[in-house]
Amino acid sequence: MRVALFVTCVNDTLFPRTGQAVVALLERLGVAVDFPQEQSCCGQPQFNTGYRRATEPLVRRFARAFHGYDYIVTPSGSCAAMVRDNYPRIGARATAEGRDRGLTSIAASVVPRTLELTEFLVDVVGVTDVGAYYPHTVTYHPTCHGLRMLGLGERPRRLLEAVRGLTLVDLPGAEECCGFGGTFALKNAAVSAAMGADKARHIMGTGAEAVCTVDNSCQTHIGGTLSRLGSSVRPVHLAEILASTEERQW
Repeated sequence: MRVALFVTCVNDTLFPRTGQAVVALLERLGVAVDFPQEQSCCGQPQFNTGYRRATEPLVRRFARAFHGYDYIVTPSGSCAAMVRDNYPRIGARATAEGRDRGLTSIAASVVPRTLELTEFLVDVVGVTDVGAYYPHTVTYHPTCHGLRMLGLGERPRRLLEAVRGLTLVDLPGAEECCGFGGTFALKNAAVSAAMGADKARHIMGTGAEAVCTVDNSCQTHIGGTLSRLGSSVRPVHLAEILASTEERQW
């Protein structure tokens, strides 16, 4: 089985430890992971801002970078959803406009192979207990793309519930958006901040030491809001919890 890590722009730039945690976790489970150097942005910022045609070269680059791999694993529900949900749309529009040049088939080649981390662990590797140890009280925020577009369901919670030492507490209003939404946070800053404040208050009300997400983008927004409110609750990516052991905490 050939597996490649798609680390994403946000992880690579702001949270490199998340990508490192994914590799450490998968290697502990016996999965060899490659990191194709040609990978770049999946095109989500451009596509969501309306620059559809500018996204097309990135679709081609993504397919070229990950050619030949059985699975493309990413610690981002947002970027996985971009590939799985929007790449086919981009190909279909290019076809309708007479500009396809193979884009539809290129998009189709990566869609079934691109999986968010928890999907890969539960559905492909077939594990929920990954041998993790994380002695902290944690609450879980299911990010919008993972919840609504990928349908991750209970996969993240099942993985968290199997972590030794971890106490998982429910988050009120868990399915409500944190308010980030990529460029939404820039274009609608006041609404975004208000949504973030609501989410932060719910998180602080749980008494948890940490809030777990499957998207570093949401983690950035939630973490910044918690910090401004003076909260000690730390945001942490699920991969870093699952990579933690008694010998090493991420």
